[in-house]
Amino acid sequence: MPRIVIAGCGYVGSAAARLLAEKGWEVIGWTRTGQSAERVGENAISFCAVDITDLETVRRNSFAADVVVHCASSGADSYLHVYRDGVANLAACFPNAQIIFTSSTSVYPQRDGSSVTEESTAEPDSENAQVLRQAEKIVLANDGIVLRVAGIYGPGRSFLLHSVMNGTAVIADRFVNQVHRDDVASAISFLAHSRAVDPPRIFNVVDDTPAPRAEILDWLSARLGLPLSSSPAKPQRGRSNKRVSNAKLRDLGWVPAYPSYREGFDRSVLPALESGELRI
Repeated sequence: MPRIVIAGCGYVGSAAARLLAEKGWEVIGWTRTGQSAERVGENAISFCAVDITDLETVRRNSFAADVVVHCASSGADSYLHVYRDGVANLAACFPNAQIIFTSSTSVYPQRDGSSVTEESTAEPDSENAQVLRQAEKIVLANDGIVLRVAGIYGPGRSFLLHSVMNGTAVIADRFVNQVHRDDVASAISFLAHSRAVDPPRIFNVVDDTPAPRAEILDWLSARLGLPLSSSPAKPQRGRSNKRVSNAKLRDLGWVPAYPSYREGFDRSVLPALESGELRI
C-alpha cells in the first residue's frame, strides 16, 4: 500500500485525502493544530498536528512516504514560512518521496487577456506570488511536481457567488480562471499515481473555460434571480487578465469533472447552497 502525506488538510487537502484513501493509499494528514486534525478526521485517514514551518518538527514526524503533498494555506503574515520554508522542510525530510506542491496561477503576471501555458513568463510582481515562485524552484530542484492552481471554488466556497448574493459584485472586463475543488483533488491524485513525469514538472490546474468576469456574474445573477449592482467598477491596478490553459495536464490523461463554471455551479455549488452548506 503506497503511503502519502497531505501537509495541509483544509478545503482542498481533505478532499484529496479522501480520494486517495478511497483508491487504497495509506493517507497521513498533517494539520497545523490538533484541533483542526480532530475536525477533519476520518476513519480511513490518520491525522496529526505538524507545523511544517519548523524543520525539527517535520523531521521528528517524517517516515518512509512515497508522496508528500504541500497544499497548506497561509495568511499574508506567514506566506514565506508556510510556502518557501514549508516546502524546503518537506524536501529535506522526505528525500525519497515525490513532492507535489500546490502553487497558484497568480505567478503568471499577464494582463493582456492572452493565453497562458506552463511555458509562459512567470515573473510575478506581487510579493506573495514571488514567494510562491521561490517555493516552486525548491520543489523543481528536488524533482518534484508543481501544480499552478487557478481560483478554487466548490461546495461552501465561491467568492463570485458570495458577491452576487450580498450585492458587492464588481463587474470587470477581465478573464477569470477557476477550478472546482474536486478537480484539484483529482489532479493531485492523478499525479501521485503518475510516477514517470518528464520535466519540467509544472502543470496548470484549471477548468477548460476561462471566462470574462462579467459573463459569470450575469449567469449567477440570472440563476439566483438577484440583480447586479449598477455601480461602475473602480479601476484596479495590478489585477491579472489572462486565459490559463490546462492542455498539458489534459494531454497526460487528466480530465476535469467540471469543465466550466456552469457545470460546477449547477451540479455542486448551487445544490450546496440550497442545502444550507453555503451561507453569507
